[in-house]
Amino acid sequence: MAFDPFSLAQPGICDLQAYQPGKPVDELERELGITNIIKLASNENPLGPGPKAVSAMQAALPESSRYPDGNGFRLKQVLARRYNVDQNRITLGNGSNDVLELLARVFAGPGLDVVFSRHAFAVYPIAAMAVGANPVVVPARHWGYDLDALLASITDTTRLVFIANPNNPTGTWLNETELSAFLDAVPDHVVVVLDEAYAEYVDEPGYPDSIAWLADYPNLVVTRTFSKAYGLAALRVGYALSSVEVADLLNRVRQPFNVNALALAAAEAALADNAYLEQSVAINKAGMQQLVEGFRKLGLDYIESVGNFVCVDVAREAAPVFKALLQQGVIVRPVANYEMPNHLRVTVGTQEENQRFLAALETVLS
Repeated sequence: MAFDPFSLAQPGICDLQAYQPGKPVDELERELGITNIIKLASNENPLGPGPKAVSAMQAALPESSRYPDGNGFRLKQVLARRYNVDQNRITLGNGSNDVLELLARVFAGPGLDVVFSRHAFAVYPIAAMAVGANPVVVPARHWGYDLDALLASITDTTRLVFIANPNNPTGTWLNETELSAFLDAVPDHVVVVLDEAYAEYVDEPGYPDSIAWLADYPNLVVTRTFSKAYGLAALRVGYALSSVEVADLLNRVRQPFNVNALALAAAEAALADNAYLEQSVAINKAGMQQLVEGFRKLGLDYIESVGNFVCVDVAREAAPVFKALLQQGVIVRPVANYEMPNHLRVTVGTQEENQRFLAALETVLS
């Protein structure tokens, strides 16, 4: 009998589709033999890392033969001061994706449900199915979360609810009133995870100060990342804020040294670089306006977004448009895997990158 690893693997893993990241620049260079490529596919910060983060990494390099601080004491200390929380409420992750998977490992499993919305981040079903849990997909409302439907889907076997605010890939958001009412109604056997990877970009009245809610909702977990507004995507560092008890459980299954020393140093420095963060947010705001004005001129609908990306409806199947843009040296993100076959998700870039994308899009559509 031949060795068959699929017959030995856990059923949930066999049913999974691997996460598909945005196409790398060097891959497109190899395929098409072109240069001067712009990538607006992965919601990365177009500024690159901030100067204080770069200096901190350079200073940490000579100690690269040493293991990092497995508890991330200095970064936790800075985060605790920033958010006025106890350090014991913080769990560090290899990106916030790592923390999402830790939550699934701790609270989900065979016979248990993990609930999230249609058009929600692709990691949620991956995290659920990898531990044998049942992913429950709730219909969306206006491309975002329908909290009433979400609440109605909760049963005695529900253990986790994932809510991205803002949502990726749609950029929609939930306000303080509706989210707090939802949390009031959620039963005690359910952990609610607010994934706030793009929170720093949001400038909307009514956007919740969810971290202040931690004292009132012991079943609430807030996750954030340094990959977006802080420009440290390649370093992979994120974190969760929760009750002390939840953090204790997460840290029991967290891999030792899951955040490397350069990432710890850069993230600590990034938190002190307010000028860089303000510049990132300002460039994003201007770039978002530039993109949506361009879509209007082209007669294209789009989903209003408060993140650093926007989904545009190209009024036809988006896959051929995506491929044609690649020929123009422009990488964006098709989102058919999110049940959005006519949309492309576009990261907000620099003014020059945004203009080049809009010109390429006009060429391709005509």
